[in-house]
Amino acid sequence: MQKFAAFLISTVVASAAFAQTPAPAVKPVSQTPAAVAVKADAKEAAGVVKADAKQAKTVVKADAKEAAAITKAEAHEAHTGVPAEPAVAGAKATAAHTKAKAKAHAKATKAKIHVEADAAK
Repeated sequence: MQKFAAFLISTVVASAAFAQTPAPAVKPVSQTPAAVAVKADAKEAAGVVKADAKQAKTVVKADAKEAAAITKAEAHEAHTGVPAEPAVAGAKATAAHTKAKAKAHAKATKAKIHVEADAAK
């Protein structure tokens, strides 16, 4: 009985000592430099595509608003005789301004995404 108790105690002590040894420091595959770089590149590409899509959507909306404003001004001119040129010029200027803002915002967003991707690598 004493031998069994001694064996049991030594087993418990050995298992406790084994449990306290630290595991070897191995990085998961998802945290290797190559995997991090691939993730950063994928995130950057997705961000660029999203920025381009948003810019395209804004440009299409600006073109539609411009066309609607021109049509409205021309219909108003036909009905009242008031010249449409000032309203048409204003609509074109507004559309050009909106398109320029969208282009600048997309460019800034792409630059920010690129910097974040480089920092992640």
